Amino acid sequence: MGAAGSLHCIGMCGPLSLALPVHHLSKAKRFFSLLAYQLGRTATYSFFGFALGWAGTRIYIGGYQQLFSIVMGLLIITTAILYFLHKRFFHFRLFERFYFQVQKIISRLLVSSKSASGFFLVGMANGLLPCGMIYIAMASALSFHSVIESTAFMALFGLGTLPAMMLVAYAGQIIKPELRFSVQKMIPYFITLVGILLLLRGMNLGIPYISPVMPTAGSTVVCH
Repeated sequence: MGAAGSLHCIGMCGPLSLALPVHHLSKAKRFFSLLAYQLGRTATYSFFGFALGWAGTRIYIGGYQQLFSIVMGLLIITTAILYFLHKRFFHFRLFERFYFQVQKIISRLLVSSKSASGFFLVGMANGLLPCGMIYIAMASALSFHSVIESTAFMALFGLGTLPAMMLVAYAGQIIKPELRFSVQKMIPYFITLVGILLLLRGMNLGIPYISPVMPTAGSTVVCH
């Protein structure tokens, strides 16, 4: 999911990567600073995965995970349909003030960042910015019934975007806007596929990896 959505990330977060004050650094320091920035984003996504995994276990214990997966799949498919109709993704106005504060924090950190740890903090703050792909990944993470699985899912989502984001930080001017635009047009189809997979996951069809049979929360445990 992270790799498939990478060029969407380039379009949304690429300008911030290009704005990182690393051009005066040596090659080694530039690499580790940019890597720290990307790992900071991944750390924030991992925290989201941990929190969502904890919430997911509550849903699992309550016996609603199967229904929840179906509902989330339908919501994601509906989101994709709305995009096809209106040519834009929705955003939550409720969080706009929060995002504005995050942008102010990023601006301050960009001015003061002089070490890898500073760029790591910038990356963590960047992970809080709104992104449709992150919303989709979070909805998917919430469908797991294990905190470890949800945390690992979001961590791997972040790491999946890392190669492309490192590339744009080094050679952002080489990637033509036409290429980014043509790939971004494929994102709604990918989101639709994720919604279908979540829908199938909740249907317990017994298909390995796609629609596995979910264990019931109330299963009887026999001790010998």
